[in-house]
Parts: sequence; C-alpha cells; structure tokens
Amino acid sequence: MKVLIADDHSIVREGLKSLIDKQKSMQVVGEAEDGQKAIDLTRELSPDIVIMDISMPNLNGIEATREILRHKPQIKIIILSMYTDKHIVKESLEAGAQGYILKSNLLDELLNAIKAIKANERYLSPRITGIVVEDYINLKANGKTKKQIELTSRERHIIQLIAEGKTIKEIARTINISPKTADANRRQIMNKLNIFNTAELTKYAIREKITSLEF
Repeated sequence: MKVLIADDHSIVREGLKSLIDKQKSMQVVGEAEDGQKAIDLTRELSPDIVIMDISMPNLNGIEATREILRHKPQIKIIILSMYTDKHIVKESLEAGAQGYILKSNLLDELLNAIKAIKANERYLSPRITGIVVEDYINLKANGKTKKQIELTSRERHIIQLIAEGKTIKEIARTINISPKTADANRRQIMNKLNIFNTAELTKYAIREKITSLEF
C-alpha cells in the first residue's frame, strides 16, 4: 500500500514515515509540505492513501482533499487535525475524507484508521465520534440550524491566500486566473460575507479554520 504524507511540519512527517515504514504492507512514496504539493504528488505518484494535515499554507487540507478526489476518487484520505469543531469535521467528511484523527492521538490511532479504511470503512477519533453523534441528536431534536453562508472551493482558497498575505497578482498566479478576475472574486467574496476589509477577512479565515497562520 502506497502512502503519501502531507503536513507542513517536517518533524510530524518524519514521525509518520517512521511508523508507516515499519509496516510490511505499507510504503511512504512521497511527502508534501502544503496542500498544492499534495495535489501535485498525488497526480504523479497515485498513492492508495493520503494522510492529510488540515492546516497547511497556500492550500489547506480540506480544499486539497476536494481537489484530489475530483480527479482520483479511488484514493482514501485521512485528515489530521487539532480541531474538534463540528463544522470542520462536517466539511472534512463532505469533502470526501474517510478518516479524521486528532493530532493528540495520532500515533495511537493512525494504524487503526488505515486498517479500517482498507476495509472500506470510515474512521473517526472516539472524541470526534461523540461530537458527531451529539450534533446529530441535537439536530433531530431542534430541527434545522441556521444556514451557513456557502463558499465554493475556489472562494475558500482565495480567502486563505488573502489571509496569508498574498497579493492579487500572487493569488492570480497561484490559482491560474487573471489578476482582474482574482480581484473581482475577492470583492464578490467580501460582499457575500458582508466583510469590507482584509483584516476582518483574515479574522474570518482564522475563525473558520480556513487558515491558522501558525505555520
């Protein structure tokens, strides 16, 4: 089984690689330090499983998961996260991830997660399972919650790049659009969110875990 590791911290990648390479049936075939590199290496190496950190610069793990599975839906993705927020877990699963592991339990749970996914099952950290079940029960009891503003994958990517200090020209180059289109998209996003300056947009990106700015 070929495994790709995507995490912006080299020490985490080294720890995961050491653990996985000890397993006879697994081999780490590549490492990525951000979401875009993970996409590129997935296309090049066609791994069976991608272990994906949720918080990475340039493109976060959720958006990278969406893009990878759009082109290679057979790949299994395990999200690594420090977040227990219900909407982050929900977005990860809706993006197509088959596993969600808290980093605090990473080494204890990773092999169990891989085993479950090989059997075509989902794997959630026990703490996350409790949160998901509780949310489902509350939803059934209280009816629909307030509808969140829906953003496209490109809009979330642009928000992340703006929050990380990229210029319009850099954003345009990163996602392969013209500067004029990038600026128009920025204005559309701000209007949609009722946000009218970069500082507030950055706060929104951090609050919604689109970026952490702790890379």
